[in-house]
Amino acid sequence: MSEPLDTPPAAPAAALWADPAREAAFRAWLESITAEHGLLPGTLRIASADASFRRYLRIDTSEGDSRIVMDAPPSHEDCRPFVHVARLMEEAGLNVPAVFAWNEEEGFMLLGDLGDTTMISQVAGGGEAPAQALYLRAVDALVAWQSASRPQVLPPYDRALLARELALFPDWYLEKHRGLKVEGKMRDTLDSTFALIIERNLAAPSVFVHRDFMARNLMVPPDPQEPRLGVLDFQDAVYGPITYDIASLMRDAFISWDEEFVLDITVRYWQKAQKAGLPVDPDFGEFYRGVEWMGLQRHLKVAGIFARLTLRDGKPKYLSDTPRFIGYIRAAANRYRELGPLLRLIDEVEGTQAAAAYSFGRL
Repeated sequence: MSEPLDTPPAAPAAALWADPAREAAFRAWLESITAEHGLLPGTLRIASADASFRRYLRIDTSEGDSRIVMDAPPSHEDCRPFVHVARLMEEAGLNVPAVFAWNEEEGFMLLGDLGDTTMISQVAGGGEAPAQALYLRAVDALVAWQSASRPQVLPPYDRALLARELALFPDWYLEKHRGLKVEGKMRDTLDSTFALIIERNLAAPSVFVHRDFMARNLMVPPDPQEPRLGVLDFQDAVYGPITYDIASLMRDAFISWDEEFVLDITVRYWQKAQKAGLPVDPDFGEFYRGVEWMGLQRHLKVAGIFARLTLRDGKPKYLSDTPRFIGYIRAAANRYRELGPLLRLIDEVEGTQAAAAYSFGRL
């Protein structure tokens, strides 16, 4: 998850680099590509922060436009999936950053610049009516991406990966953030619920999955003649449930919508997916249930990730959005009888209603 910032003035080298050795390697690489790409090194500045170890810099060119530099230390980040998925998305007709230069050994990359206007900045606080047009453009991008799907091209979103992601909730949110011992009845409830969630989600047909398809990772292009939204933060793409990305889009990590709007956009996606020949359930009610179960898996995962970002990585701002995910989890669990034990567990942990079924020990 990336966090675009307002474009600041160019910053001195000391303000951009904490590691002198990495700065020296970057300066050498930048000098080697400056003439070929018409770069203006004196304009280098921060473009965005990131929830991972990646960060992005913006640099102007002599042609009057700009480029993005990805700084991804190889000890923490592997850029190969980014390059691979960028190619797949470009072939699918999506608007993604072009890769102009790549120093694989050092983890530096020169990319096309999709601007600094995120979709979320355009829809937040503006109401559902003006947001609808942008969400339908997002749906078009999603259908194009899924229509290019084929197996054995991306890693599988399989049982093992789904389980590892779900484990983030007890490991980081419950134990480390809430200070609870995940054992006994709590452990049994989580294990049985997670097994059910995984089975439901593996029953969905597989397509290409962006895995973080939401308004913060979609860019409104500066050219008003460009109909396609820009797509970012796609390096973790997998081959998995068709329900995932629409759940991610409409149950966003950073902005929430009324159920009527969520249903409206989801129905429109479902109709376009059917028209494109994608393997969505022909019964919208069944499809929407699948989206809710897939969303539940994502909400539990992200609550754990946000706790980890705070406690391990020193990025506390993400945890402030956790109540949004707890709300998503409660809404889904409240709708399905078999998720009743999870709802009672969440309610006692969060203190959202009186519950007597559990007694959790503090660490």
